[in-house]
Amino acid sequence: MTPWSHESLSTCAVVDPYAAHHGDHAWSTPAQSCDDLDYFLPPPNPAHRLDYALTPHDEQRLALHAALTVAGIPPMPEDRAVIEQLSALPTDVNNTLQRWLHHAHPSPSVI
Repeated sequence: MTPWSHESLSTCAVVDPYAAHHGDHAWSTPAQSCDDLDYFLPPPNPAHRLDYALTPHDEQRLALHAALTVAGIPPMPEDRAVIEQLSALPTDVNNTLQRWLHHAHPSPSVI
């Protein structure tokens, strides 16, 4: 029997058998063997942004989702209809609801 040796490994390249290969490369730069694959992404290009403005209703809905999540009450899929109705309320009502949720969130020193 031949003893195991790290010197018998051919290269230090890593092969991921579960990686999807669709013909196009997901990496912006090709990975070389033994390269560190941890690198910074390029900054976003403002010219590639979508020219889309959210309606006040959508902004309130997203803000309510965020406030609920921060308060430790992650919205469930069945809560969607209620969140839609709450988001349709006037802005001052929505802001008050978010303020209540913000104050309901326990501070880290209490936990």
